Amino acid sequence: MSDDKTLRTPADAQRVNVGEDYEVRYWTNKWNVTPQQLRAAVDKVGVMADDVERELRR
Repeated sequence: MSDDKTLRTPADAQRVNVGEDYEVRYWTNKWNVTPQQLRAAVDKVGVMADDVERELRR
């Protein structure tokens, strides 16, 4: 199954995929952070959305 690039929300909302522009837009808007902050959090704690959110709230 291929990714539908017209989607505005992630296909797997439990994981943050910083390799897809539409997912970066979704997560940065959801958490009100910059793409750089999002990528730094993913680099630090991994791709699980709950872990990324906890890191961003620190």
